[in-house]
Amino acid sequence: MSELTMGVNWIAVVTGAVIAFLLGWLWYSPKLFGTKWAQGVGIDLGGAHEMPKVALLMQAVGLFLMSWFVGVTAVSQALFTVILATVAFTVLAYSGGAFAQKSSYARAVDAGYWIVALVIMIVCQGVLSNI
Repeated sequence: MSELTMGVNWIAVVTGAVIAFLLGWLWYSPKLFGTKWAQGVGIDLGGAHEMPKVALLMQAVGLFLMSWFVGVTAVSQALFTVILATVAFTVLAYSGGAFAQKSSYARAVDAGYWIVALVIMIVCQGVLSNI
């Protein structure tokens, strides 16, 4: 277990997860990609009070775990491992979206979000590495 916690920059982990979560609010909002994305997945884009709480909680937990993974690979100087894993899971999610008959636009929006979230987390590790 110590290899998962020793030397991890928790400030960078939490910051990366929070920024990626907030980016998701903007990314999937009508101001960016939300309206056309919602059409592509076959849902109505509701207001903030209508957002599914369990989905938001799971998103927050997943982003924290992803950011922690970035932190662990940063400490062990293996960032290409997390890049490879994220790209692999993004491709798998893209294919799952195709099976679920999401539009190609919706799949691209989802894939783009995961890649940008990863970049944010890596940048947070670099910028906050001395804290």
